Amino acid sequence: MNRSLTLTFTAAAIAAALASGYWAGSRHGVPAEPAATAATDAAPAEGGAAPRKILYYRNPMGLPDTSPVPKKDSMGMDYIPVYEGDGPNDEGVVKVSPARVQTLGVKTAVAERRTLDAAVRAVGRVEVNERAIHDVAPRFEGWIERLHVNASGDPVKRGQTLFTVYSPELVSAQKELAIAESLKLDAPGADPAAREAAERLAAAARERLANWQVAAPGGKVASRLTFTSPATGIVLEKKAVEGMRFMPGTAVYRIADLSTVWVIADVYEQDLARVKVGEPATVRIDAFPDRSFPAKVTYLYPTVNAPTRTAQVRLELDNREGLLRPGMFAHVELDTAGHAPHLAVPLSAVIDTGNRQVILEALDEGKFKPREVRLGMRGREYVEVLEGVEEGARVVVAANFLIDAESNLKAALSAFTAPEEAASAKRYRTEGTLEEIDAAAGSVSVTHEPIPELQWPAMTMDFNVAGPEVFAGVAPGSRIRFEFEDRGEGEFAVTRVETLAAPAPAANGGETGHGAHGSK
Repeated sequence: MNRSLTLTFTAAAIAAALASGYWAGSRHGVPAEPAATAATDAAPAEGGAAPRKILYYRNPMGLPDTSPVPKKDSMGMDYIPVYEGDGPNDEGVVKVSPARVQTLGVKTAVAERRTLDAAVRAVGRVEVNERAIHDVAPRFEGWIERLHVNASGDPVKRGQTLFTVYSPELVSAQKELAIAESLKLDAPGADPAAREAAERLAAAARERLANWQVAAPGGKVASRLTFTSPATGIVLEKKAVEGMRFMPGTAVYRIADLSTVWVIADVYEQDLARVKVGEPATVRIDAFPDRSFPAKVTYLYPTVNAPTRTAQVRLELDNREGLLRPGMFAHVELDTAGHAPHLAVPLSAVIDTGNRQVILEALDEGKFKPREVRLGMRGREYVEVLEGVEEGARVVVAANFLIDAESNLKAALSAFTAPEEAASAKRYRTEGTLEEIDAAAGSVSVTHEPIPELQWPAMTMDFNVAGPEVFAGVAPGSRIRFEFEDRGEGEFAVTRVETLAAPAPAANGGETGHGAHGSK
């Protein structure tokens, strides 16, 4: 009878141990039996179903490290197998708790075609239209006797008198022409050689006057010559002073027509492919904040400024009102997107990892799937999608997460799980001795007992602390019972501490390891 009772108790104890091990393995991804020796080994599924295939082995400390075959970490702990069905599915779709979706405030938008405000923005300056600059420069030597326009900046009209000059060379050429034309060499009996010489003298005089751009006076000698303005505009430069001697080619006046002006804008190198000659643009001037001036791209300069990595773009503007003055600072927007609609999503929907861009698509019944996309033009609020998402798809624009790889999908979206499930699956309790408190780093060092659920031996390791109040009043060296949670990627945080009555001696033969510091 006693023997039968003993066997009964023994069988019950074995069954309880097996059930406890299976429960721990199913909750934390740790098998009740020792790990298989190959990645293709299988474990029995629930309800006597077909065995499940091992996908890979994960780091027992929660670090982002996996192995296709069984192995041990630096502290001698076995890597934990992850079975088919425990990791992310083949499609990478994650189902989210509806309550969690509402708590996080997940918002979606529809990928649709729209006209993008993808203007290239640059800064520039107003410049004089170089094609409308005129220099007044006599081609002969002389002296300025009188100025009729005697200040830079004065407005002038085409044909307006500028100054009067006296030139001995001009007088000499005019007299030679008058003398040659006055000779009566066409009478009968005139000397043919004299007649030929007179014709050559007259031709030479006319040619000199033509080169000087001075009309022949028609037989009269004019000792003074008046110069007029060649265009309507303003006097940019005036080098003339009454009584000044000038040499051939001296620019006495420089006159510019400001009815049209240029804006020279500096466009960054990466935007040059989007700038085309003939495209419309908008120019805004700080002096007139309530106005915008239409412009057009007329030229893209062929060189790039090496220090600033910019190239100059020339725009032409109408300035018949005279509001734009050379030297003004200008803000330029080049309408490079045009008016054709493009498939676009809000900028907040794009998760940029640096190496790729991901959009989280919202499916039915609280399911979300990350999609890698290729982007095009960027606007102020929307960005063009060239590949990766179809028109009409719903994308997450608020509370979306960074997803680096399909193997980390569930870890990246672990915050979407129900609060009760997350708490029970990642919270552990054990006893140990408090070794040290680092208030600045928000961590503690604890020598704890073995933790079977995580397959951890007794060792000394660092834990993060959920808050400064957790270890308030607990001194180093105290024997404690504490509770901690696994926050993923090697972070373990103590959430509750209870001081035991009597301190225990330091554990012997325990291994020493260090958990991760800080939140990730």
